[in-house]
Amino acid sequence: MSVAGLIFSNIHNSSMPELTSVRTMASVPYGCRYRLVDFPLSNMVNSGITKIGIITHNNYQSLMDHIGTGKDWDLARRSGGIRILPPFITSYNSANGGKLYSTRLEALMGVTGFISKCSEEYIVLSDCDGICSIDLNKVLEDHIEKNADVTIVTRTVNFKKEIPSDGATEIKCNADGFATEVSAYIDYDRSAEISTNIIIANRLFLLNAINDASAHGYNHFYKDIIARRVKSARINCYHYDGIYLQITSLESYFRCSMQLLDPEVRNGLFVKESPIYTKLRNSAPTVYANGSKVINSYVADGCVIEGTVENSIIFRGVHVGKGTVVKNSILLQDTFTGTNVSLNCVITDKNVVIRNNRVLSGHESMPFFISKGAMV
Repeated sequence: MSVAGLIFSNIHNSSMPELTSVRTMASVPYGCRYRLVDFPLSNMVNSGITKIGIITHNNYQSLMDHIGTGKDWDLARRSGGIRILPPFITSYNSANGGKLYSTRLEALMGVTGFISKCSEEYIVLSDCDGICSIDLNKVLEDHIEKNADVTIVTRTVNFKKEIPSDGATEIKCNADGFATEVSAYIDYDRSAEISTNIIIANRLFLLNAINDASAHGYNHFYKDIIARRVKSARINCYHYDGIYLQITSLESYFRCSMQLLDPEVRNGLFVKESPIYTKLRNSAPTVYANGSKVINSYVADGCVIEGTVENSIIFRGVHVGKGTVVKNSILLQDTFTGTNVSLNCVITDKNVVIRNNRVLSGHESMPFFISKGAMV
């Protein structure tokens, strides 16, 4: 398949500053052992894409540590493979403050060198705030069959079940599946078809559109590239009705993580035929001490459970002390809890220490967050 991939790692950092202050959105931990970048990356690899660029902005050290050479995704290759694309700043820009990109279109302007050097006919664009397992081959087949210039993967949102991000883009399509109107999704009191920010574009069309936008001083991808070309270009819509979880805040991160405890959601994300790859670690099995109790929870390897864990997500290396009760919580890697601790609706970042006899509680709509390396 003649397709290359581009992943935006930092676009949505501002939506969840609690977890992105020390890392990119792409490297936010999820589901015991994964990072958010694993989902778009695995979707591309499972669809046969072997040249992938990851556009970075700042705080991408943890992303580089996670990706490494790309061997865990079979992308450690001499030809193609995975490439970290840092911000492009000229000496002139550096002398004038070195302003980094702030929009999707500006990010694409910074990687036109990568796009122009690609020999592939198509480019797949994807964000990291959406969690799904999608067959991009089917999207590409639809794109080619309709002779489209751009294909946008869309999904239906229902306000009563989900509140999308403030930056959601609504796509209205005709009976043939081509976009007729592109606008910001503002009226949240109704269902709508919005973009998942998974896009397939003809490489030359995308390159020409970026260069034209740069020449005119445009900076918004949907408003200045897609909306301006709705009538002149073939903008195709591909409806996706599988499991799709979008992280737009700390509350939505908590909710999307808790949804993994639902077998239907879990089976829709982790499909045997299309596995989600991640960085492998050789951890010992989790130790469940006498008297410990685990109910409806997702527990990684390398943990020590001496207390009670219920309806929670427990990452690698977590220690739950004797008499401790962890309910409806997310404990990231190497969190240590002492004895007789009570946690409810709590999110801990990595390497957090919670001392004996502490009682911490939040709410589903406002989980209690403890920053990386903190001691309570």
